Amino acid sequence: MRRARRLTLAAPPPDPFGERRRAALRERLQLLGGRFEFESDSARLMRIVRHAYAGLAPQRLGRRVPRFRIRLALTPATVSRGRSEPPPVRPLAGAQLLCGALDGGSFVSLAPRQRAALLVVSQNLMGHAYHVRYELLEFAVYVLAARAQALVALHAACVGRDGEGVLLIGASGAGKSTLVLHCLLAGLDLLAEDSVLVRPAGLRASGVPTFLHLRRDSLRFLERAERRAVRRSATLIRRRSGVAKLEIDLRGPRPLGTAPGRLARTPLRIGAVVYVSARQAADDALLVPLAASTARARLAASQRYAATQPGWREFRSRVAGLPAYELRRGAHPRAAAAALAALLGPPPPARQRRRIKIRK
Repeated sequence: MRRARRLTLAAPPPDPFGERRRAALRERLQLLGGRFEFESDSARLMRIVRHAYAGLAPQRLGRRVPRFRIRLALTPATVSRGRSEPPPVRPLAGAQLLCGALDGGSFVSLAPRQRAALLVVSQNLMGHAYHVRYELLEFAVYVLAARAQALVALHAACVGRDGEGVLLIGASGAGKSTLVLHCLLAGLDLLAEDSVLVRPAGLRASGVPTFLHLRRDSLRFLERAERRAVRRSATLIRRRSGVAKLEIDLRGPRPLGTAPGRLARTPLRIGAVVYVSARQAADDALLVPLAASTARARLAASQRYAATQPGWREFRSRVAGLPAYELRRGAHPRAAAAALAALLGPPPPARQRRRIKIRK
């Protein structure tokens, strides 16, 4: 009996990378101004995609909607230790990308010019679906959307009303997520909790308002019924830093109880920049206007990645013309949310569609 010949680079099969093989599963979603097509042979990976992005309103930033392709591949679990040689290279392809992965390796490969990405996920990592979503999938989506559309990627939150938005910038742990929670409870719209993409011309911002991440001690600011609603809809996740947070899926049925706020259905036009501070307010004046020079320095210090990207100069120039404030802490986050709501102005009547101006 003849042994099957081992396929090598010298004698490859007709389609070694699987380039011409159509994926079994596909999902098309409009996100961050673009139309993304996700494809995979793994139902488990596609469930992670839907968990991350399904059910969101499509947001358009321009007349042209760029198309993106992301292929997700599931590889076997890492082989046992004790092998005398590393596992064989596994050829993989998707979205016009080719790669060779050692079995058990997980990575993401991006081709921004081709608007494509390939995610390779090991079976070993599937027990950590949060990291697959946050560190591989969301990373790929944000980078592709930003690069292809010349958007400025900011580490910031954004809330608003009637198409107008306020950027909330602050270091990790400054209280942005707690503030966002109380903005929703105060009736404001949420565009994004942690990552915002902005088109410099016009300062229109897009985001993915899917999840809210809260420290458990922040629940002390909620009413009892609100705490119960949050705990029912929350999943405990742990960041790489070791910090544990409650992850709330805001698309569920009333995840925050009777909160009047909603997820932004369209991009928001940025009208003000607010720097969230841990400094206690000396009086009831929580919003302190900043001088233009101070605002420029804080923006540059808080956005070191964005400052190296194309479009930053135009963005910085346009943002310099907006009012900027430091938001200090009051006795309760509800007061800070009320200050932001006042900054955006009173909500318009239900039938009135006028554009709201940020109060200066």
